[in-house]
Amino acid sequence: MRKYLFGTGILGAIMSGMTLLRGSRDSVFTWREALAWLSWGITLALAIGSIVDTRRASKGHLISADSPVSGDEKKLLKKRLAR
Repeated sequence: MRKYLFGTGILGAIMSGMTLLRGSRDSVFTWREALAWLSWGITLALAIGSIVDTRRASKGHLISADSPVSGDEKKLLKKRLAR
């Protein structure tokens, strides 16, 4: 489980969220800040979706064709079964 939680996507999203939070403490909420938070939310959702797809593929479940790990399902399942 820690290989998923400490992936670069999740760590990057957490760090950028912390930076965004620090930057928004003393500023007035504007449309630029709203777009920054929206962008951060999309980044976090994509990182979580990638983790879910990787986990599903390693368990042998089907994943959608637009997933970053699409086509690697057999390799991930073989790697999981080897453990």
